[in-house]
Amino acid sequence: MKKHIVILSGAGMSAESGIKTFRDANGLWEGHDVMEVASPQGFRNDPELVLDFYNQRRRQLKDVVPNSAHKTIAELEKHYEVSVVTQNVDDLHERAGSTNVLHLHGELRKIRSSGNHEDIKVWEEDIYLGDVCKNGYQLRPHIVWFGENVPMINKAISICETADVLVIIGTSMQVYPAASLINFVRANIDIYYIDPNPATITDSNIHVIAETATVGMQSLLKELEK
Repeated sequence: MKKHIVILSGAGMSAESGIKTFRDANGLWEGHDVMEVASPQGFRNDPELVLDFYNQRRRQLKDVVPNSAHKTIAELEKHYEVSVVTQNVDDLHERAGSTNVLHLHGELRKIRSSGNHEDIKVWEEDIYLGDVCKNGYQLRPHIVWFGENVPMINKAISICETADVLVIIGTSMQVYPAASLINFVRANIDIYYIDPNPATITDSNIHVIAETATVGMQSLLKELEK
């Protein structure tokens, strides 16, 4: 039976493809306070601003491509069972060839009804104020905002519980509940943490690779071959 590698990926995973990390040092995201563009209250206060913000993010996806770290993760499927649990809302893992990807925080290329969170559709174009679902509710990005439930978290926990190897890549492990997933892996499995500025880790089971995603994945391949 193939070993099961679980990848927990965050914004640093896509940074080398040109997608900015969720928020920079001054707490802004693309010049906006995150609560203006990533909360239900922000959407209520200025839905047009929020829709335009995500329209720009969606358009950007057409100009970026997977980097070598995305591709290396996809290639792991030749030798391992691989599950990707990502905090990212882009589709770069899928475009690189990964076949088992769970998006914790939603997907830019999907929309949902603001009146029914289960009414979800693939959507490639801009969303405008006045675009409504069949029941007349405004369409919104299929993104989990601050203050909202994370509907995929239980599925992510189940995936982590079956991991033989856990790889954390490009995430500060500060955003919950995603950061709690490390607590659900079995005792004594190998955990690799790839990040150029890793958070302080005290667990002796965690092997820190203080590199960018693209460099760190190459280091990981050497570790897995030992």
